[in-house]
Amino acid sequence: MSVKDRTAIVTGASRGIGLAIAQRLVADGARVVITGRTQETLDQAVESLGGRENALAVVGKAADPEHRTSVVAAAVATYGSIDLLVNNTGINPIYGSLLDVDPAVAAKMVDTNVLATIAWVKACRDAWMGGHGGAVVNLSSVAGLAPSPGIGWYGATKAMLSRVTSELAVELAPTIRVNAVAPAVVKTKFAGALYEGREDKVAASYPLKRLGRPEDVASLVWFLLSDEASWITGQTITIDGGLTLNGGIAG
Repeated sequence: MSVKDRTAIVTGASRGIGLAIAQRLVADGARVVITGRTQETLDQAVESLGGRENALAVVGKAADPEHRTSVVAAAVATYGSIDLLVNNTGINPIYGSLLDVDPAVAAKMVDTNVLATIAWVKACRDAWMGGHGGAVVNLSSVAGLAPSPGIGWYGATKAMLSRVTSELAVELAPTIRVNAVAPAVVKTKFAGALYEGREDKVAASYPLKRLGRPEDVASLVWFLLSDEASWITGQTITIDGGLTLNGGIAG
């Protein structure tokens, strides 16, 4: 009941949550193909994962169709399958009022956070999962569950992603399971603006009195990808240290 001998694609996995997910999968015997935008950082990640036997890196942007094609082809050519997909890549280049969002930036966020996710699922289905089955986990956010001042459009894209997750789960059942996880603030560079310099104050609003660690999310993603979760699909599972129990929000 593990992911041993399976092949996973994890996007945006050169550091942070993505790298923690890759590490968790490799620790359980999986092979991973990781993506990111910087070759040097990806190379360091592969080394930390035990080298080419366990991990392969392909540099590029998640929303680039040619990049997706290259990653999928490399996974099949190198490891012989694509059994698991983790759509971890997400962007949030703005902070401020929803009414002030530049439409071009808003469109780019939808392209990366939502449309690219759909495209990755389609590519993996067409290349392998459609004939062999598989499991997908998308990285959503608690910002998609309730108003989140300052990151409202990011939250809107994550709400859309959760909705897309449930739709894909219905369309791809019974052979491919699709779920999502919705973390609160996790201590990564990506989320730094939400807690740096005031971590104790932010953590005080969480019943568990701490922020998330990448390893917390990685364990949940591993579970959803494994056969342990074989009767779970179409769900967005919150992992937030209890934040939403207090009516808390991400911002």
